[in-house]
Amino acid sequence: MEISALTAETQFAPINGNQIAYRVLGQGPYLLMYNRFRGVLDTWDPLFIDTLAGSNTVVLFDYPGIGDSAGMLPEDMTVVANTGVSLMSHLGVNTFSVAGWSYGGLAAQAALFLHPQQIIKAVLIGTNPVGQNEIPLDTTFLEYAFKPVNTLEDEYVLFFEPAQGKSLAAANASHERIAQRLVRGKIPVGMETYQYYSKGAAMMREDKAGFRAQYASLQAPVLVISGDHDISFPVENWFSLLRTAPSIQHIIVHGSGHGPQHQEPELIAGYMNLFLNRPA
Repeated sequence: MEISALTAETQFAPINGNQIAYRVLGQGPYLLMYNRFRGVLDTWDPLFIDTLAGSNTVVLFDYPGIGDSAGMLPEDMTVVANTGVSLMSHLGVNTFSVAGWSYGGLAAQAALFLHPQQIIKAVLIGTNPVGQNEIPLDTTFLEYAFKPVNTLEDEYVLFFEPAQGKSLAAANASHERIAQRLVRGKIPVGMETYQYYSKGAAMMREDKAGFRAQYASLQAPVLVISGDHDISFPVENWFSLLRTAPSIQHIIVHGSGHGPQHQEPELIAGYMNLFLNRPA
């Protein structure tokens, strides 16, 4: 039987003294996925993951202390990034690409700049560049994102475009696909954990390592995919960087919000497959 996002076995790897939960599916070049704020293995849309797995060997994992992984979520984003890289080493994979959504996009950028010899390409979805950005998030996002339990109506606001009927229909379909395997009790809850996420994100805004400036000389190709109305990471924050970051390509999805890959799972995975499998 072919392994899919709904049937892939959860395995565990000892990383930095913690048992880290992960899954591997698909065929082709390796792609490591960094998840969003409060995301777990099963909050990815399975249609999106399965479409990626048609052309890539996809590796999903839970951060330390999140979902099925033991430990505590690090406040240091470089530790979060290195957890994924260490997992790939555990799997015997020396070179690979990374993709990250939202908070995971910040972690993916940290991994990209920390490990340029190992990471071939990067895809950044619904996120912003590291460093200081001009436009802040819409506080509406925080009102919904910190709720202990998010309803489908909350997801409309958080990840889609409530003003677009097409987006709401896509949200309903994505929600139903995700619900096939998701145990909602595994989604992290509590201000202490939320603060760990927030401190990691703040570290990337402060950018003491100077990652943002390294975009000017970065050789690895980067694909940025944004919704045109992302209330968490405004798409406009990429514009000032693009002219000085020659390896970045940027796709903006009309009528979508923070999760364009859940609104258009096959389209976005198709863009990614084309980008990832094209010779660098």
